[in-house]
Amino acid sequence: MKKILVTTAAMLAFLGTAYAATVQGTIQAVDPTTKSITLDDGKIYQLPAEAAVEQLKVGTKVAVTVDDKTGMVTSIEKAS
Repeated sequence: MKKILVTTAAMLAFLGTAYAATVQGTIQAVDPTTKSITLDDGKIYQLPAEAAVEQLKVGTKVAVTVDDKTGMVTSIEKAS
């Protein structure tokens, strides 16, 4: 019985989480007008309206987490 409860709780937690993908790359361009960045893979990533775009610098290696459902960047962290 205990095992079933733990498994059910784990499944419910999984269902409640958003799907996200993390991509690593180097910033090639920052567009403050559209609130987007382009990484060295050539893909453009849309940032939320409240993002502090002026803090992002071309040439910085980053790990970008993207919400698979909305396509919106949820976090950017400096990568090593």
